[in-house]
Amino acid sequence: MAQRFNLSDWTLHNRTLVGFFLLAIALMGVVSYGRLSQAEDPPFTFRVMVIRTLWPGATAPQVEQQLTDKIEKKLQEMPYIDRLQSFSRPGESTVMFFARYGVPGSLVPDIFYQVRKKVGDIRHTLPAGIQGPFFNDEYGDVFGNIYALTAEGLDYPQLKDIAERIRDKLLRIPGAGKVEIFGIQDEKIFVELANAKLATLGIDQSTIIQALSQQNSVNAAGFFEIQDERIQIRPSGAFDTVQAVSGTLIRSGGRSFRLGDITSVRRGTSDPPTTEVRFGGKKALAIGVSLARGADIIDLGNALEANIAKIRDTLPLGVEIAEVLSAPNAVRTSIKTFVRALAEAVAVVLLVTFISLGMRTGMVVAISIPLVLAATFLAMDLFNVGLHKVSLGALVLALGLLVDDAIIAIETMWVKMEQGWERTRAASFAYTSTAGPMLSGTLVTVAGFIPIAIAKSSTSEYAFAFFQVNAIALLISWVAAVVAIPWLGYKLLPDPRAPRQPCLIQRRWPRLAGRLERLGLGGDAHGEDHDVYGTPFYNRFRILVRTCVRRRWLIILVTLFLFVLSIAGMAKVQKQFFPNSTRLELNVELRLPEGSSLAAIDAATRKLEDWLDEDKARFGQHDHFITYVGSGSPRYFLSLDQQLPATNVSQLVIMTRDQEAREALRGRLIDLFENEAWGVRGNIARIENGPPVGYALQYRVSGEDLATLRRIADDVASVLRGNPELSNVNLDWSELSKVVEIEIDQDKARLLGVSSQDVAALLSMSLNGLTVTSYREGEKTIDVVLRGDRQERSHLSALPDLAVPTRGGKSVPLSQVARLKHSFEPGLIWRRDRLPTITVRANLYGKTQPATIVANLQPRIDQIIASLPAGYAIATGGSVEESAKGSSSVMVGIPVFILLVITVLMIQLRSVSRVIMVVLTAPLGIIGIALFLLIFNKPFGFMALLGTIALFGMIMRNSVILVDQIEQDMAAGKPRGEAIIESTVRRFRPIVLTAAAAVLAMVPLSRNDFFGPMAVAIMGGLIVATALTLLFLPALYSAWYKVKPDAV
Repeated sequence: MAQRFNLSDWTLHNRTLVGFFLLAIALMGVVSYGRLSQAEDPPFTFRVMVIRTLWPGATAPQVEQQLTDKIEKKLQEMPYIDRLQSFSRPGESTVMFFARYGVPGSLVPDIFYQVRKKVGDIRHTLPAGIQGPFFNDEYGDVFGNIYALTAEGLDYPQLKDIAERIRDKLLRIPGAGKVEIFGIQDEKIFVELANAKLATLGIDQSTIIQALSQQNSVNAAGFFEIQDERIQIRPSGAFDTVQAVSGTLIRSGGRSFRLGDITSVRRGTSDPPTTEVRFGGKKALAIGVSLARGADIIDLGNALEANIAKIRDTLPLGVEIAEVLSAPNAVRTSIKTFVRALAEAVAVVLLVTFISLGMRTGMVVAISIPLVLAATFLAMDLFNVGLHKVSLGALVLALGLLVDDAIIAIETMWVKMEQGWERTRAASFAYTSTAGPMLSGTLVTVAGFIPIAIAKSSTSEYAFAFFQVNAIALLISWVAAVVAIPWLGYKLLPDPRAPRQPCLIQRRWPRLAGRLERLGLGGDAHGEDHDVYGTPFYNRFRILVRTCVRRRWLIILVTLFLFVLSIAGMAKVQKQFFPNSTRLELNVELRLPEGSSLAAIDAATRKLEDWLDEDKARFGQHDHFITYVGSGSPRYFLSLDQQLPATNVSQLVIMTRDQEAREALRGRLIDLFENEAWGVRGNIARIENGPPVGYALQYRVSGEDLATLRRIADDVASVLRGNPELSNVNLDWSELSKVVEIEIDQDKARLLGVSSQDVAALLSMSLNGLTVTSYREGEKTIDVVLRGDRQERSHLSALPDLAVPTRGGKSVPLSQVARLKHSFEPGLIWRRDRLPTITVRANLYGKTQPATIVANLQPRIDQIIASLPAGYAIATGGSVEESAKGSSSVMVGIPVFILLVITVLMIQLRSVSRVIMVVLTAPLGIIGIALFLLIFNKPFGFMALLGTIALFGMIMRNSVILVDQIEQDMAAGKPRGEAIIESTVRRFRPIVLTAAAAVLAMVPLSRNDFFGPMAVAIMGGLIVATALTLLFLPALYSAWYKVKPDAV
């Protein structure tokens, strides 16, 4: 029979070649590390497209029924659709198309193209007079760097010109994806006319419109074609100054007037303004810079700092540019924290290795660590996996696992050398006896990460690098264990039989050295197999294992009792979606009732800005803040719950000085809005990790009839208000907006030659303005807007007296042809999958997790659900829903995980009973998980769930190595009882050392806010599971095979 290929033996017979490859991989790994992109969050594809359509003059119900519903109905035909959300306002429809998260990111652009086509197909069926639809598929752009441009004494147009020049310079920086300016107020030339004055002069608005359009038109006047050349003809008259607009002649009734004599002509900006930006309370423009895909955010940050410094030197006097938000700074801090955790983990693992294996033997494992990390960095570069919070945390976790195979391999090789075997033969034996079980254990551990890889949800996409990095590192660590470890061991291991000088520990701390020797760690060499495991410690451990085997049923029952107890304990552990970020920003969202004016929200916002200035003077805990009025902040962080433009919304982003300052300021802001009458709803939020979810606690109420919907939503809100831990309970829409209905007397109107369209056009022109032509100034195009004067636009009492032109050339008051009726109508209608939906939302400012509150509220919510009419539903939203989606998507992969594990174990163990025994040890980690999470008061979140599933693989890894060792001893002729005891004793050191390395590597990670709960769960589960592997598994094995107690 041909001898099986032995990779370790081949390695030692080709040492020069292998040494060359190891050096090459190490060097390429160092180069690859420098090439890895750095970012705050992992790559994440926002699968959202926003479709916005305007229908001036339509009510919110009309927009919903005639516009929004038609678009939604067509989009329901799209493949890969997850859901549709929309809101309808008077004159405005916004539909959000969400693609399924199972769709690869590369297909998303094509899906969005299909959305455009679908909506384009029904464009002709939409109401006449609409503007759009307009499509935005860049909803998820993250502007990691935001700068504020301020200037004393400059108006918006001048500030915009400076901002545009800065934008052009920043776009040339390598790594800059988009540069966008926020807060721009478009320039306008306003022609403001007094309606009553025009009526007195007998001038019709259409006359003014016609005169302006004709005067400013650009028309071809021909050219002269002469013998040698062609000469163009250019008549003058187009507006080139505001005075030219003012000087336009208006002819009516045989008289001529200058436009400036009968109207007010002035140059200004959008009125009312669009989204306004202030920095520290001063008028500003915000310049946002996004990262190009695949670029390095640290490199971009360094380039931006250098360029902004140069730009700052060239700015006019009084113009300042300040850094408001900086993702590169946050990433530097995050990466520094993780690198420190990684360094601490390396130091801890090395310490464990040197103490347990001795200096020379430990050095072999120590050298393998940077080698495996270098190979991992090389693979990460090849697979385009960058450095971010998920991949860095996965590296720290992988560090505790990648030394497992190395420790097992070098420990086996060293023991055989202690028994007198030659190095090559000892390495070959290590491969023959451990390579198969190690590979099986590695594949089982990798399989623990498979559910993350195949899950289809936003959370799993966010955490996908967790699978990539761990799978890469573990597979490379096995290759290193059978190639690099024998090569290093051959070079570095001392002769175990040669006389040895006392080591450093023996010289400095002889008492500690003696205790380690009694534990079988770092002692002198032994010549016989029995002597290696014949220390007092091993003898006592042998007695303990023998006792467990003899009292197997007691051990099994106690273990089962602890398992049942841990299941009950897990019910007491709080559930969490993703933990808070360590970033220092605070977001404060202000919202007034629907239908509120921009001036009202601006006044409330200025009041808060004044409060922040006073707070800074008193406490000095924040550096600056930026304000967005009429919209939310642009997305400067992945998980930001971005607010779309609305006249009743503003948002402030406050940069605090440290986490303690952030929490202190947050507490004062919460007290401010809860204890003082501000007349505005405030939502104070930290930056969250993971995909965006918005309010912590949300319930969606869906149904057809709006009145019934409001009643049910009010019932749900009452339940939430009854919980003392919740605050700021609100509905995302329910308020009715004020409206003045103009009921036209059609008989009178027809007699006067006035149509409903004429009245609507007159009102629209007077109140909102009508663009009649454009003023061209260089590259600028400035609208010339005709509108009523301020008296007509700001006083509702003047509306009945508005002069309506008639066919006869005279005017009559509006009250003569119409009756004004004051009433209310829906100002906003939200829908989800074509059903009107009200979301009841609440803040949770305490330490209790949303899932705990939802569980406490569920009985009362169930009562409301039981009484719902047919066609109505209540669903839990927010972080609880997203957490459930993420967890359920991972759970879908559990059958694949189990199938892969059983397949690998069957190939290795070739026995159904032994496979079952190994699999039964996996859930025992829950005992330690529940214990540690309760002791350290950590919630069980999505990352902890991933760690738990991965932990099952780690536990089975140790179990399969022990069971395989028992089978090897039995194949060597030992009785089953003796094989159980001696295999457990022999595998004690590698199992405990590998578990200790993994557990201690988690200690630095346990202090991290993002990975802390996962690290604590793995530490507790692995500690308890390792003990049970060494005690429960021998007892279970002996019970399964009915080994007689007296046989052990």
